[in-house]
Amino acid sequence: MFFKDVIGQTEAKRHLLTLVHEGRVPHAILFCGAEGTGKLPLALALTRYLCCENPGEEDACGKCPSCIKMNKLVHPDVHFAFPVIKKKAGRDTVSDDFIDVWRQQLIDSPYFSLANWLARMGAENQQAQIFVRESDEIQRKLSLKAGEGSYKIMIIWLPEKMNAECGNKLLKLLEEPPAYTIFLLVSEAPESILPTLTSRMQRFNLPPLNEEDIAGLLRTRYMLQPEDASDIAHLSAGSVLRAIENIHLGEENRLFFELFTSLMRLAYARRLKEMKAWSEQVAALGRERQKNLLAYCQRMIRENFIYNFHHSEMNYLGREEAQFASRFAPFVNERNVIGIMEELEEAGRHIEQNVNPKFVFFDFALKMIVLLKKLKL
Repeated sequence: MFFKDVIGQTEAKRHLLTLVHEGRVPHAILFCGAEGTGKLPLALALTRYLCCENPGEEDACGKCPSCIKMNKLVHPDVHFAFPVIKKKAGRDTVSDDFIDVWRQQLIDSPYFSLANWLARMGAENQQAQIFVRESDEIQRKLSLKAGEGSYKIMIIWLPEKMNAECGNKLLKLLEEPPAYTIFLLVSEAPESILPTLTSRMQRFNLPPLNEEDIAGLLRTRYMLQPEDASDIAHLSAGSVLRAIENIHLGEENRLFFELFTSLMRLAYARRLKEMKAWSEQVAALGRERQKNLLAYCQRMIRENFIYNFHHSEMNYLGREEAQFASRFAPFVNERNVIGIMEELEEAGRHIEQNVNPKFVFFDFALKMIVLLKKLKL
């Protein structure tokens, strides 16, 4: 990944290059932003540039031994930490147990979600974490002498998934980092990281991508007609990942769409037996997918509420979603929208706390019966 390969984010690239040219690169940078905005690609591009033996003004050379190693992500001074699943019960897994799978994911595309990564690992119902043993691995790797260049770089993807004990151990390294060591952390939920960690990093907020950058990608890489590319770019809310999903409703989003619409219809009709079966179906998805479903439901509630105001430029619904909203949107209104969102947030907290998902989702389904009827009050 070169700077030229990072979609959009022109201002962010310019600022990072300025820091390098002026010798002001912080020892720890926290890249923050929504999914699909290019945080990890930007961290990889900066890493390549810092390690390059003959960098140009705006990008790495691509030809030196360092760049050749970066092509396969085997540079001896570049290390990775990321959420993983346990391979054996009772033993913490570390990132290196999945490093070959990780490298292949980055080579295939550095634009991916946690759901994509879980599927790569074959997670099924397991939740991914950065376990406590990872902190020992990070310390061991960074204690080694730099093999080729002046920098040792540790890229940590989704540090919010870090075990609290691991985070506390990492704190010492951030307070007193080894010489010429740079931490690049890539987060989608910085508020979930230990404040003692974030206070020792320079935060770098990435905005959503602009629609033209996404439309350009869709025209060139996916051969979409300009009008279709512009429509999909608008629906994507600044996310490359959502744009790719919107080209055709992906398998995961199709499932979530069907589960959402099914629940709304069953709740409105008060079909308790079918609602119980619905909650059992969702309970079988696994906790990461359950959390993704709840996030999808929150988006659909928000978009359906906005749909009532008839400002299409403010709506980010796919074609099938918009067709459903044309009938369903009036049932999401000023009387119930806050209540529905609060119930979704509570369900998410309970899933995080490992409450029985059958109870969580059936309870939510029952509450939807009452909330959807508030239109008639």
